[in-house]
Amino acid sequence: MEFSAKQIAAFIQGEIIGDENATVHTFAKIEEGMPGAISFLSNPKYTPYIYETQSSIVLVNKDFIPEHEIKTTLIKVDNAYESLAKLLNLYEMSKPKKQGIDSLAFVAPSAKIGENVYIGAFAYIGENAVIGDNTLIYPHTFVGDGVKIGNNCLLYSNVNVYHDCRIGNECILHSGAVIGADGFGFAPTPNGYDKIPQIGIVVLEDKVDIGANTCVDRATMGATVVHSGVKLDNLIQIAHNDEIGSHTVMAAQAGIAGSTKVGEWCMIGGQVGIAGHSKIGDKVSLGAQSGVPGNIKSGSQLIGTPPMELKQYFKSSIVQRNLPDMQKELHNLRKEVEELKQLLNK
Repeated sequence: MEFSAKQIAAFIQGEIIGDENATVHTFAKIEEGMPGAISFLSNPKYTPYIYETQSSIVLVNKDFIPEHEIKTTLIKVDNAYESLAKLLNLYEMSKPKKQGIDSLAFVAPSAKIGENVYIGAFAYIGENAVIGDNTLIYPHTFVGDGVKIGNNCLLYSNVNVYHDCRIGNECILHSGAVIGADGFGFAPTPNGYDKIPQIGIVVLEDKVDIGANTCVDRATMGATVVHSGVKLDNLIQIAHNDEIGSHTVMAAQAGIAGSTKVGEWCMIGGQVGIAGHSKIGDKVSLGAQSGVPGNIKSGSQLIGTPPMELKQYFKSSIVQRNLPDMQKELHNLRKEVEELKQLLNK
C-alpha cells in the first residue's frame, strides 16, 4: 500500500516542505533510509543523517531548521515520534487479520467465542471461557477454565492465562507471559514451608501490554489488578495482590513484591526492585536498579538504593568517585596530626 506526502500530512496534521506527491510504502530508520521509505527525526544526535538519507519522506519537529540542503521531503509536526506512532498504528491496522479456529485447536464445548476470532493450532480454550470479538489467540496458548478475555486482544504463542483470570479489551500479551500463576505464599513450619493456597485472580483492565516472559501472579485472596493503559516490558514480576495504577510503565527486569500499590503514570526503570506492602504515589519516576524499601510520595524522581533525589544522587556519585583520593588525604592528615602531637609533647 502506497501513501503520498499529502495524504500523510493530512492524517497527522503536518506541514509539507518539498514534494507533496512523494510516495512511500514502507518505514526505515533515518540512517538506513531508502527510496519509498518514510523516516523520522526527533533525537538531535541523528540530525547529520537527514542531509544524506535516501528516504523519500522524513517526519521532523516544527522547530527543526536545516543547516544544509535537504533532498528529501519533510513533514513538520508538533512531535515527530508521536506522529510516527500514529502512522505505525495505521500501518498495523491495515494488515489482514487472521480469523477462524484451527482444526488442531481445542475449544471446550462450554466456551463462548465471539465474532471474527482467531484461535491457532494447539491452542487450548478451557471450560466456560469467554473470548471477545476480534481477538487473536496464536498457537500453543493456554486459556484456562472460566477465563474472560475482551474484544480486540492479541495473545501471542505460548501465553498462559490461568483459570478465572480477567483480561479487558485491546490488551496485548507477548510470548511466554504468564497471567495468574500462584503467588509466592508459604507458611514456615518446623518441617519446612507449607503452601498457602492462592484462591484469588488477576485482572488486567483495557489496553494493557504484557511483555515476553513477564509474570503477573494471582492474589492470595481478591485480585492482583493491573489498571488500564499499563505497559510492562519483558521479564517483569508482579507479585500477588499488587495493584498497578493506570498508564504506569515498567522497563525490563523490574520486580514488585506482594501487596504493593503503585500509582498512576509512574515510570519504573529496568531492574528496579520494590519491597512488599509498599505504597508508591502517582507520577513517581524510579531510575534503573533502584531498590525501594518502603513508601514513596507522589511526584518523586528518585534513583539508587535506598532511592534518593536525582541531584543528591549525582552529587553522591561524584563523592564516591573521589573516595580513593579522599582516603589518601585523610591518611596524610592523620599522619600530620600525629607528628604535631609528638612535637607538642616534647
